[in-house]
Amino acid sequence: MSRPRSDLEALRQDLHKVYDGDPWHGTSITALLKEIDADVAARRSIPHAHTIWELVLHMTAWTREVASRVRGAPAKSPPDDWPAPRFGGGNPAWKAAKDDLAAAQGEIEAAVGALNADDLIRWIDNHEGTGYTVGTVIRGLLQHHTYHEGQIAILKRAAETART
Repeated sequence: MSRPRSDLEALRQDLHKVYDGDPWHGTSITALLKEIDADVAARRSIPHAHTIWELVLHMTAWTREVASRVRGAPAKSPPDDWPAPRFGGGNPAWKAAKDDLAAAQGEIEAAVGALNADDLIRWIDNHEGTGYTVGTVIRGLLQHHTYHEGQIAILKRAAETART
């Protein structure tokens, strides 16, 4: 990717890199998920923690919510913040979950791609007397994804350790 010429272009690049590029912090989401099968994704390697599959569905829900806010919709929580996975669906269901995350990523990248620089300071009211700018919401999604990506890496390592 070329050197960004604006904060908006840098955000566009960062959104793509975190998901399927070369982010500064290490591995992209797609690279991390590539070697994970349905059994590992569904495994609760740490008691009372979310599974990888649950984290992917949660990330998908919030990616769609942020895309909606960026396009101008009012802020709300996703209809299903922590959707229940179809663990019994095996690898086809796991692939569908990853494909849905990819589709949501396409939605956020398209929404951000349609913005102009002034849109980054547009206010999104959260109906609680506070809110955030569009730019802050996009950066928040980057932080959200990176946080959960770290959790996925830990769960993946725990599952690999349990196999040996």
